[in-house]
Amino acid sequence: MQVSVTFKNIEPSERLKSFVQEKLSKFDKFFNGPAEANVILSTEKFRSIVEVSLSGDRLVINGKEETEDIHSAVDLVVDKLEKQIKKNKQKIKDHHRSGARRSPKSTE
Repeated sequence: MQVSVTFKNIEPSERLKSFVQEKLSKFDKFFNGPAEANVILSTEKFRSIVEVSLSGDRLVINGKEETEDIHSAVDLVVDKLEKQIKKNKQKIKDHHRSGARRSPKSTE
């Protein structure tokens, strides 16, 4: 997965960037083809904000979290994105199953 990390009002650190890449690497198993993640890490006064946009397999998923700690915000947004991906994949799977159960309409 290709991950691009942008820092706003926060000192860029390689450690934080690698932490985000490590957390997002678990989404590779959900995507068949190439996937892309755009991450924006920012701070405003006492809040840390993490915004993530994942795209791949004709699917675009966005998530945003605000907490006092940047690491916990990353964890929360990753959980939120995982939930959205699983929900979407299950919806696609259920749609394909229901199509197979239908009997063809007969023309009389």
